[in-house]
Amino acid sequence: MKTTADNLEQKFDDGEEVLDFFDLDSASRLNTENKRVNVDFPAWMVIALDREAKRLGINRQAVIKTWIANRIDHGHSPDA
Repeated sequence: MKTTADNLEQKFDDGEEVLDFFDLDSASRLNTENKRVNVDFPAWMVIALDREAKRLGINRQAVIKTWIANRIDHGHSPDA
């Protein structure tokens, strides 16, 4: 079953089912591959991260990723 982008957009806007036009088995999100980044933290910061990780029941890396993602999502920068 084939359709044009304009036709597909119209179907979507009209509330019609459009998932049949997509191959969800091979779908992927852009820029989701992991990239390794090494960061040096002072000992007091690692201790604080570990304390927070224990409180939340997650690992240190998850704390760091969550905090950075939240900061990026909310668009806050040190200069703002």
